[in-house]
Amino acid sequence: MRYFPLFMDIQDEPVLVVGGGAVAERKVVLLRKAGARVQLVAKTLNPALLTAVDGSRVEWIAREFRPAQLDGPRLVFAATDDAELNARVHAEAEARRLPVNVVDDREHCRFITPAIVDRDPVQVAISSAGASPVLARRIRGWIEALLPQGLGKVAAAAGRLRDRAARLPLPERRRAWDRLLDRGQVHALGALPAKDIERRLKKGLDQAARKPLPGKVVLVGAGPGRADLLTLRALQALGQADVILHDRLVSPEILDLARRDADFIDVGKRCGGHATRQESIHELMVEHASQGRQVVRLKGGDPFVFGRGGEELEHLRAHGIDYEVVPGVTAAIGCAAFAGIPLTHRDHAHAVTLITGHTPEGGREPDWQALAGEGRTLAVYMGAQRAAELKGKLLESGLPADLPVALVADGTRDTQTTLHGHLDQLPDLAARAPRGAPALLVIGEVAAVGRQLAWFEGSGQVNDLPVASARAA
Repeated sequence: MRYFPLFMDIQDEPVLVVGGGAVAERKVVLLRKAGARVQLVAKTLNPALLTAVDGSRVEWIAREFRPAQLDGPRLVFAATDDAELNARVHAEAEARRLPVNVVDDREHCRFITPAIVDRDPVQVAISSAGASPVLARRIRGWIEALLPQGLGKVAAAAGRLRDRAARLPLPERRRAWDRLLDRGQVHALGALPAKDIERRLKKGLDQAARKPLPGKVVLVGAGPGRADLLTLRALQALGQADVILHDRLVSPEILDLARRDADFIDVGKRCGGHATRQESIHELMVEHASQGRQVVRLKGGDPFVFGRGGEELEHLRAHGIDYEVVPGVTAAIGCAAFAGIPLTHRDHAHAVTLITGHTPEGGREPDWQALAGEGRTLAVYMGAQRAAELKGKLLESGLPADLPVALVADGTRDTQTTLHGHLDQLPDLAARAPRGAPALLVIGEVAAVGRQLAWFEGSGQVNDLPVASARAA
């Protein structure tokens, strides 16, 4: 970061503004809202500034800039159309180690003023570090549309109840606020009169004091890898978690969105390496939830699609632990979409089957004969390591050797690699896939459609396998 983000208290503090035009006027409006005592230096003032001068909050102290005027102010703004004067103000302020902002001149700014979303007392500041003020303003508009107009009233009511909330132990206090101030609650509360908002929040805090909130496990699908494919509910759960038990396939970008002071526990299963036993994961969920903590069990893809989410909920239910499920974009849907492969298509496939290429010890093999019907798509999870075996079983089941297939590794991520070929080339596709990357196999006529419809070019994007196909032969 080039700039350190900071909110500064300038109530009743002197701030010098050199300039008397429209640019200076915009700064004065903000400074007055923040309670500063503005001192103006300018040869002339525009009508709005003349009206603002009241001898108390806004003073016109001089027509010419003098270095001595910098003895006292907390902040300095140079907002004139005279570049030489602005440079002189900057140099004199820097010599005194005073924070100075030369408007629209990033190289002469010790600090910059951000675009602001104002829901007093809530403020959101957006900065592009001066690189693109227009973009910062656009982002402000997007955030404005997301935040309820009554957010400030809710924040003010919560502020008046801080002493009441402080009677709760810290973990209980945090959980109470998390539940009282979730997105849906804030939207509903913001539409009420201020006294009703405070009454409802007070009731919730009193209930938490009488009966501590129980722990809970939220089973969250992290999707196939991209952070921007998370659901809003998943983001909310990550922001409220005391403990996060996460899989290996959950990306660092997604973990960065979680509450910073949460406990992160890696329980990922690694093929050929260290693995946390499923039984141990069960024990960790129960242990932390029994202590009244909010636990997020964060799983790649969707928890109920080859994620053993059902087993985990059965264990929680058997131990009387409250739980919730937040679905995620499963790998077959996400990876196929980013590879331009429609899993169903009116001309090619009327059904799709999700299967796993990994059969647990003692588990049953799929009925390959039943899966090999015409007009179907097979999406195979964790199948790359068994590519040769899968090829043999599918050929034996009657699928043609020239049936199109695609392998999507690191799907949806910037490192996505997509390989196209035919069923008889499946082992060659797997051999060329990046080592260690999660891979999805798509088998069926729709796989060939992805050659024309591919739209996402990851850094590892590869097209057809350079081997003569059975169909070409």
